Amino acid sequence: MPAELQSTSQGQTLILTLHNPEFRNALGPEIYAAGVEALNGAERSPDVRSVVITGAGPWFCAGGNLQRLQANRQQPPAVQAESIEGLHTWIEAIRLFPKPVLAAVEGAAAGAGFSLALACDFVLAARDAQFVMAYSSIALSPDGGGSWSLARALPRQLVTELLMFGNRISASALQQHGLVNHVSEPGQALQDALQWAERLNARAPNALASIKDLINEAGEHTLTHHLEAERDHFVRNLHHINAGIGIDAFLNKTTPRY
Repeated sequence: MPAELQSTSQGQTLILTLHNPEFRNALGPEIYAAGVEALNGAERSPDVRSVVITGAGPWFCAGGNLQRLQANRQQPPAVQAESIEGLHTWIEAIRLFPKPVLAAVEGAAAGAGFSLALACDFVLAARDAQFVMAYSSIALSPDGGGSWSLARALPRQLVTELLMFGNRISASALQQHGLVNHVSEPGQALQDALQWAERLNARAPNALASIKDLINEAGEHTLTHHLEAERDHFVRNLHHINAGIGIDAFLNKTTPRY
């Protein structure tokens, strides 16, 4: 059965499921393209307010398909470069997507699967989930933005250990470092992610989009530039219809419906 990205919905949440059970949900170009297409459609749809990415069965994602990588060694380097560009396009699409994206991780998130989880806005992982960047174990280096995400979130020495030794790290340890939002009981990560998504869906979409923009841009801005961006987002959101709904509901002690 070929690898595919299955798409289903629950309420206002789009669920994207990595489905490649023969290879523990390993990624490939067809999944990258489907991921970008799904997000493009979800961005245009007012019926979608959040996205959950998960894996079929007991695994999240084993990263790259080693058989495909071995075959690509017989091809011109441009073949693998094009494949990685497809992955990176999907990673960037997740980061720039104006709605919350949550990763629901069971089992292992390895290599590009770890990178994929790190690209999401929230990570909910089972207590027994394991995360690993084992590239160096097969004489490779990271892709998918994994080294970028880890280097910005963890001390240099820990990142070096994780990447150079390819050591596994648990969901609980990543939670202590702020990279996992919630540790679920085994088998419950998706349900917990959907509950979190439902809470997010009840909030004003324009405000969440602004927050995501500001977080994404904070590392690149000077304080002065970022204060200007906060001002512009605030004023735009204040004059959005949702601010009127939210403020009125707060003052009248009712639940807002955006």
